[in-house]
Amino acid sequence: MSDQLRPRSTRSRALATFARHGRLRRSNPVVTVVKFLAAALAVVLVSGVSVAALATYDVAASVQAPVHLTNETKGPVPQIGAIPGGVNLLVVGSDTRKGQDPVFGPEDSTGDLNDVTMLLHISEDHTNASVISFPRDMFVPIPACPDPSGGTFDSMSRQKINTTLTYGGLACTVLTVEKLTGLSIPYAAEVQFSGVMAMSTAVGGVPVCVAEEIQDDHTDTYLTPGMHTLEGVAALQFLRTRHGVGDGSDLTRINNQQVFMSALVRTVKSASTLSDPLKVYSLAKAVTANMQLSTNLNNVSTIASIAVALKDIDLNKVAFVQVPTGAATGGVIPLQPDFDDLFTAVAADQPLQLGGSTGRGATLDPSATPAPTDPAVEAPTDPNATPDPAATTPGVTVLPDSVTGQTAGELTCSVGRTLENQ
Repeated sequence: MSDQLRPRSTRSRALATFARHGRLRRSNPVVTVVKFLAAALAVVLVSGVSVAALATYDVAASVQAPVHLTNETKGPVPQIGAIPGGVNLLVVGSDTRKGQDPVFGPEDSTGDLNDVTMLLHISEDHTNASVISFPRDMFVPIPACPDPSGGTFDSMSRQKINTTLTYGGLACTVLTVEKLTGLSIPYAAEVQFSGVMAMSTAVGGVPVCVAEEIQDDHTDTYLTPGMHTLEGVAALQFLRTRHGVGDGSDLTRINNQQVFMSALVRTVKSASTLSDPLKVYSLAKAVTANMQLSTNLNNVSTIASIAVALKDIDLNKVAFVQVPTGAATGGVIPLQPDFDDLFTAVAADQPLQLGGSTGRGATLDPSATPAPTDPAVEAPTDPNATPDPAATTPGVTVLPDSVTGQTAGELTCSVGRTLENQ
């Protein structure tokens, strides 16, 4: 590593020993943002049943010690109800083995990389939301970050985004994404991959569609074409698989993970989940026991208020987006001007409409019926009605073809890859 890329701190860190590949070596809880949202909603729902007080206390008690972000401000904790205004919340998935099941390897077998980095944006009027994924191998500038052990890490002009968690913890990842996107991000959460298994089990499994056979010796994932209900280890391995989907890259792995996330959202919002208090409670417990929250988010009322803002958004208005990137030696870089245009639209609070495909790791299910659009969201307008200046709808931004993804309302299937093609 050159001097330009090496962080300087009051204490040294050995970064060269990170293990990057192999069986059960990489955590990919990309589902963490969705499972976090589902658990937040669960807290609200639990409050309506007879075990409310005990359940809410138990869930709150399971939350880990908070992380202070540099842009946090003190203020009153919001009451249970939709959080006022828009929300930017960063969720990262760590590959740490500390405190995880021994099946994933010794605690010192890996570093602490944020191999999953996703930004949740909720519009100010709570009519649409987006979940934006940043590839782990994307080169970005990293600003000066506080060292959790004291001192400060110097800024770096070019480093992979998944190293930010190592350099300065969750606060550094937030600072990096803020600089990259121009957005203020007051909420953040770091999740360990054990929560993926607990979450998928809590909802009774997640139904995913496989269009072409998936074979991956690295994650022991072998799925034939058709529908599969995944939970526990099987769900985690499905999210981890890279060699077995698309072209074997992390970019198509994100496509595959979006298949799972959209299915999870539909499962969580289904009547069979929301009407079952035990499932609801299990969702909240599964997530909070496996996450570290920023200080502003470390409160059940805050989590619940964000959930209330999300729970009524139409599935077709929840967009899963992968940022546009271009090839670079050893990784990828943001593709301009498409990258900046995407976040200009997000900053302007405009609904996002995908203009590109689902990506090479996923495909639309040709036999599926799309989720119906909420009539309250897409109600026909009366041509004779007098427009209300106070009720204007922001213009929809049609994203360029370089931006891949899908909505939660679109039913998609994973595009697998067999061993002979690897």
